[in-house]
Amino acid sequence: MFRNLLVVALAFGGLAGAQYKRAPERIRAILDAPATPAISVNPARTHALLLDVRRYPSIAELAQPMLRLAGLRVNPRNNAPHRQTLYEGIGLVRLDTGAAVPLNLPPPARYGSPHWSGDGKWFAIPAFQDDRVEVWVGRVETGEFRRLAANINAAWGDPVRWMPDNRRLLVQLIPEDRGSVPAPPTTPDGPIIQETLGKAGPTRTNPDALRNSYDERLFDYYLRSQLTLVDAGTASRRKLAEPSIIESAVPSPGGEHILVTRLRRPYSYVLNAGDFPKDVEVWTTEGRVARVITKRPMADNVPIEGVVTGPRQFAWQPNDPATLTWVEALDEGDPRKQVSHRDRLLRLAAPFQGEAVEWVRTQYRCMAVRWLDDDPRALVTDYDRRRRWTQTQMVAPNQPAKTIWSRNAQDAYGDPGTPLMRTLRSGHRVLQTDSGSIFLDGEGASPQGDRPFLDRYSLTTGEKQRLFHSDPDAYETVVAILDGQRLLTRRETLKDPPNYLIRQNGRIQHRITNVQDPAPEFRRVKKELVTYQREDGVPLSFTLYLPPDYTPGKPLPTVVWAYPREFTDASTAGQVRGSKHRFTTVAGASHLFYLLAGYAILDGAAMPVVGDPDTANNTYIQQVVSSAKAAIHKAAAEGWTDPVRVGVGGHSYGAFMTANLLAHSDLFQAGVARSGAYNRTLTPFGFQAEPRTFWQAPEIYIGMSPFMSAQKIKEPILLIHGEADDNQGTFPVQSERMYQAVRGNGGVVRYVVLPHEAHGYSARESVEHTIAEMIDWFDRHVKKR
Repeated sequence: MFRNLLVVALAFGGLAGAQYKRAPERIRAILDAPATPAISVNPARTHALLLDVRRYPSIAELAQPMLRLAGLRVNPRNNAPHRQTLYEGIGLVRLDTGAAVPLNLPPPARYGSPHWSGDGKWFAIPAFQDDRVEVWVGRVETGEFRRLAANINAAWGDPVRWMPDNRRLLVQLIPEDRGSVPAPPTTPDGPIIQETLGKAGPTRTNPDALRNSYDERLFDYYLRSQLTLVDAGTASRRKLAEPSIIESAVPSPGGEHILVTRLRRPYSYVLNAGDFPKDVEVWTTEGRVARVITKRPMADNVPIEGVVTGPRQFAWQPNDPATLTWVEALDEGDPRKQVSHRDRLLRLAAPFQGEAVEWVRTQYRCMAVRWLDDDPRALVTDYDRRRRWTQTQMVAPNQPAKTIWSRNAQDAYGDPGTPLMRTLRSGHRVLQTDSGSIFLDGEGASPQGDRPFLDRYSLTTGEKQRLFHSDPDAYETVVAILDGQRLLTRRETLKDPPNYLIRQNGRIQHRITNVQDPAPEFRRVKKELVTYQREDGVPLSFTLYLPPDYTPGKPLPTVVWAYPREFTDASTAGQVRGSKHRFTTVAGASHLFYLLAGYAILDGAAMPVVGDPDTANNTYIQQVVSSAKAAIHKAAAEGWTDPVRVGVGGHSYGAFMTANLLAHSDLFQAGVARSGAYNRTLTPFGFQAEPRTFWQAPEIYIGMSPFMSAQKIKEPILLIHGEADDNQGTFPVQSERMYQAVRGNGGVVRYVVLPHEAHGYSARESVEHTIAEMIDWFDRHVKKR
């Protein structure tokens, strides 16, 4: 529809074309500055790849053809995802010295995420060309880098995996006999018919569902893959079975079997591909089916916040050559059923004959299974939706379970950390252990802010030993444990950008990266963590940013930027999250660019919605208004904020909040709402953490919808939306109808549609235009008031 112009709906009601706006030069310079690379450490912990993220593709790239196929967005030119995180530079470094290993890189390409062989001696990286996807392999010792295979089918899933022998790769190729793209019909095949037989099937809205039989043919054409074994040394190939639509293919730790999940018809015009009928099978490496584990039907009757019945969450037991594990629901997948146990875990070992053996039951819904190495035990984590409660137990076949942790999942202060994992030579991952202890990596949340840590935790005694704690004036996280004395960390401070370094016995040994400050102007920004209370006593916080060269005591025009979150109790809702010691990184269409226009920012202003998970939204409006009022009152009392010059903004659910605050309070002079949903009757089977349907709680859906209160929005509101929004519930029609509602009731509203953009905005042109629109809107309606 929109191809060359940005389309804006103007206040007088017509549509007018407009060219992309440019951000000011000082902002463009920040967008151009290099960022800290991503890092990928090999399983041997001897080398790492440094990956330069490609942050801002051009609008021309986003304008390439895109097929919307059952929740997948495919670029038909190269048979790959239409947009994804890609890298434009690769570097290989030795972790013991920080020295670079020269790589003979291929011709200019965009790279995907690397795949390490289990022994850490090889890495494979997909290279995305305009008309194909290739796989290149590199050798750590020499830096040799060469193309192994072309015509990878990267449309879905993980098309490249190393086999446990660390010599062969399991890849998904485009079938050689695929033929030409199906031609679109000149006339319809017939009417589009959908039918249900009386069984409830609540479904969240899916923007990219299949629409007709032609979409089905395109889905088959672009998704079918030929599973193939390719030798990394000789490039010899061996096909496995016939082409099919493969959701996943995972080799067993012993390398003799492959767990394959394949889709089958019929397809759905309501659900996405992951919910289509599928066969889960164990194959031999010759491509023969050794056992059909399940033939799952269409997942069209899953309860809200529930799971499918029958086997799910399949995985190989990583410390056994060929034992398959999975989970099955004991409550018919319905979280509202009252049962003593919700799930059970089963195991089936090679040769995969007979029935699977149940080895543990979980009280709540099973979320994760983490195995120990060379040990029959595992840490099993389950979660209670009703209480937002999580527990982790150590379990083993024929042994009583031992509870390791049981706690409120929203309690940041009580979070013990996440167990670190390591990769075996087979490529499978297990808990990283040492003499009966595991290692826990945590944020270290506290009333003073986050202070990351690394603990050693004894599974026998429960005793903890702190191995690392970020300095109080820095924010430093552990990336990897290299050995008993050395850590790879990522460190940043208010003045120093994030960089990777090696610590030995707590001291910095050497640096892996030396990224310089990309925006020195932002070092003059004042940053402070501020705490205060809501009228009902709920503790709140925001991160205060004051612009460069701020004059103390001078109230400023202010931006409140927020995103509401649900909590079961006030104590966890009021916990401080984040750190004032982090480097202020500004990228993309960030609201932090308001600082360069002279605004104060109350960033991440807490907007907790506290209450029973089933009914918390009954007081949503009252709670967000009260939270916003408390934030402005605190900032004004401290002399930072001019209370009659305050704007509010947010993205997605934050946009929904913004429209509601303008409709139900007089606290703000204008708002910026990006990629939001404003009419909850269009998301009738739940939204965010709301578990009730529209028909169960119509007054809540209507009362929370700012669309229904559009006549109350008298302050100017800027609506921005990606034309190709891929998020459930935030169809562009939400902003289109909201614009019409506000305009029709005499409000001041501007509606900006970003061509080709999804839920987030990535093209350089879109990013700059969004920044310019946001600053201009508040300059007109907030600053000059």
